[in-house]
Amino acid sequence: MPCSPPLREANLEALAGRVHDVLVVGAGINGAASAAALAGGGASVALVDRGDFGGLTSQESSNLVWGGIKYLENLELALVWKLCRSRNELLRSYPANVREIRFLAPVARAPRARSRARLLAGAWLYWVIGRCATRPPRLLGVERLSREEPAVNAELVRGAVEYSDARLVDGDARFVFGFVRRALDHGAAAANYVEIERCVRDAALWRCAAVDRVGRRRFEVRARLLVNATGPYVDELNAANGVRTRTRHLLSKGIHLVVGRITSADRVLVFFDASDRMFFVIPLGERSLVGTTDTRVAHPATRVTDDDRRFVLENLERWLRRERPLGAGDVIAERCGVRPLAVGAADGAEGKAWTALSRRHAIEVERARCCISVFGGKLTDCLNVGAEVAARAVELGVALPRQRERWYGEPSEDERRRFAAEARRIGLDDGPGDSDGEPLSARWWRRYGADAFGLLDAIGDDPRLAEPVIAGTRCRRVELVHAARREMVVKLEDFLRRRTQIALVRRRDELRRDPGLREACERLAGPRADQLLAEYLGEAAAGDPAPP
Repeated sequence: MPCSPPLREANLEALAGRVHDVLVVGAGINGAASAAALAGGGASVALVDRGDFGGLTSQESSNLVWGGIKYLENLELALVWKLCRSRNELLRSYPANVREIRFLAPVARAPRARSRARLLAGAWLYWVIGRCATRPPRLLGVERLSREEPAVNAELVRGAVEYSDARLVDGDARFVFGFVRRALDHGAAAANYVEIERCVRDAALWRCAAVDRVGRRRFEVRARLLVNATGPYVDELNAANGVRTRTRHLLSKGIHLVVGRITSADRVLVFFDASDRMFFVIPLGERSLVGTTDTRVAHPATRVTDDDRRFVLENLERWLRRERPLGAGDVIAERCGVRPLAVGAADGAEGKAWTALSRRHAIEVERARCCISVFGGKLTDCLNVGAEVAARAVELGVALPRQRERWYGEPSEDERRRFAAEARRIGLDDGPGDSDGEPLSARWWRRYGADAFGLLDAIGDDPRLAEPVIAGTRCRRVELVHAARREMVVKLEDFLRRRTQIALVRRRDELRRDPGLREACERLAGPRADQLLAEYLGEAAAGDPAPP
């Protein structure tokens, strides 16, 4: 039978061993931020997900932190203002993880295309609604566009508009895990691969039958308040628990393709597809992330189809100047997820254009049974979701003695300077560094925060831990040691896809041939290494028990 990482085992015992103030079901961005806000406020919190942390919709985003400039067209000014405010707070609170990036939107020559004046006016309005917190927009003529962005086919455009938003440097799932780590640091009990099978509300408690999908153990989680933050599965869990809400979800499939780097500039290219929807080319290290689609689906379980790939690649080809078109063979990795769109009976959703539906979030409370349901939302909106869930919990009788204390953000600037000084003292950045020129110490601080001091201690004891382990990536041996000890890695994909983005920038056949992958498994799983590797490569021996 497979064994769990020690930290996960300890958390499984804590989940079953006491009555919690709050049980949060679902550890995507909504659930993770809610758990961090509640635990940071002083509540005893249980957090579970039937998959990995950030393992569903929250790992399939565009990695953008943006105020939603496209929502201006539907006159959703209040939503844009709220998202911009949250974006600005994320920029202030996560200066290493969330960074401003320029967006360049070429203006097509085609008939009925958007005018430069209209796009520029929208960009300036967006900048003002965003409280002028980023660099101001600017207008580029064709000649200047050709000089600054030669990847764009200038023959098709009349110029471009440039404006600013922000992005997650290390990706969405890593950012989600930061909130899980924050909740754990404040005493929460959290575990991945724990499925809630049935919930019953008695006079004072929710009693939830849970199963550990790794060890196949069954136990009960008891809590006074239940928070349903299961993303596209919110409606399903509410129906199973007999919880009625006015809001429901419609589901939109979005896909991205990872291809070789399209432009050397560190900016996002913004195009418009045939349906006038924004289409992005986003930097992803030495790769580019291209998408997205917006297709209505009936169920969260979905996949990338040939039509999806063709749609993305044809839209890309339309705008770029290349020696040859990109084909399916150029795709390094794919991302596919569903956006849960919150709609109510009064929204008239069925009569609206699909892409016009709001990307807002909604929180509903059933007071009689002490249940909170979180609908919709965006990664950019996570601080609002966490704060609102905490406020609703207080209304339902959960005590948050530290509610006014800060529950998010990076460590202080003084701590960062102390870490940088310690890294210099041991010569961490004296070597050639990473291919992108970023010092190793800066990346470790961004990814691990105060935990990065432990990485320095480890390589002080064994300098070999600072060496790369998988070719073509920035992963060092000490990061594997840290992940095994502190990040509840159960499956190899947890590490390669969510704790890092290795699986997005390296083809699976390349990873298969890399001897470092075997070492990674050994450091992550010890005696489970063969099983971990075989499962990831799809070669598990018949009869071998494996995590789901």
